[in-house]
Amino acid sequence: KQIIEHQKLIVEEKNTEILDSINYARRLQEAILPPEKFWREILPDSFVLYQPKDIVAGDFYFLESKGDLAIFAAADCTGHGVPGAMVSVVCSNALSRAVKEFALTDPGKILDKVRELVLETFEKSESAVNDGMDISLCTLNQKTNELLWAGANRGVLHFRNAEKELVEISGSKQPVGASENPKEFTTHRVDIGKGDIVYLYTDGYADQFGGTKGKKFKTSSLKKLVLEISAMTMSEECRILEETILNWKGSIEQVDDICV
Repeated sequence: KQIIEHQKLIVEEKNTEILDSINYARRLQEAILPPEKFWREILPDSFVLYQPKDIVAGDFYFLESKGDLAIFAAADCTGHGVPGAMVSVVCSNALSRAVKEFALTDPGKILDKVRELVLETFEKSESAVNDGMDISLCTLNQKTNELLWAGANRGVLHFRNAEKELVEISGSKQPVGASENPKEFTTHRVDIGKGDIVYLYTDGYADQFGGTKGKKFKTSSLKKLVLEISAMTMSEECRILEETILNWKGSIEQVDDICV
């Protein structure tokens, strides 16, 4: 009994140390995310739904401003928790460098450069590191309303207000990182009309298990939901997306990081 109690004490101490360490890591990871004040300044009519599976996340969102251009993204790095968070720091840093240091604004060109920088970072390792990220990346010219977009294993949803329809644009079928036959990322040009909405998202929302049969939420359900709530304000949309996924998963554990 004494041995078991002593071991229990050691486990509890270790658990507290690990949790304290991860909670501190969360503060560091939050420092790479654009603060809400900055986000609201650049993209006032927008929302971010961000729910890490664990305390720290492999998902992150990104925003930089250059003159009339707003460059923003939703990204999903390999894994979640601590390993995912470490990859997210590498990938976020590479994105910042591509925009600030290399002065790139075209989304496809940014992703090409980010891949180069990420591979360069991981090549220094003696063991093979094949981590990287899937990402949906936009450059919006806020003067002309022209939107340039590129994706790595991710798409983008464009709600066209005039036609009241939802259009999905598919990205390149390759990650930002090591892949067998890497190709240049394609930049798509999207004309944004009055009242249009663009949704960037990682796979965590659609992949969540739940409902009465414990099945995946699916991208088709996300599209249907987005179409239903498209007339609402951004804060209302965010609230409904949050409530919907919360009700869907019920008592089932969250399977991945969520970012919309």
